[in-house]
Amino acid sequence: MTVPAATPQTDAVAPDATAAVVRPQGPSLHMRALITWIAIFPLVSVGMLLLGPIMEPWHPVLRALVLTAFVVPTAVYLVVPRLMAGHGALSRRAIERSAQRAARKSA
Repeated sequence: MTVPAATPQTDAVAPDATAAVVRPQGPSLHMRALITWIAIFPLVSVGMLLLGPIMEPWHPVLRALVLTAFVVPTAVYLVVPRLMAGHGALSRRAIERSAQRAARKSA
């Protein structure tokens, strides 16, 4: 089965007057790295505190394997999406506030 190539005529979206709401861009690479670190660091710390005594006699590579088996899925599926949603909400609020200020200045 072949998929037709995208053309500007078929993929173009007509401008809509109701689409005047400005959407923030996604976070920058640096912000995404910071958000990921904010998610990973506490999970690793708590994981080491909880699993450390159990895994003390284990080989360090096995300890890292078990710890990351818990931390990575938790971060990817639970923590990072919530932090990204929070960042998006803060970005939208900042854009709305700056638009209100601009409207007040021009009025």
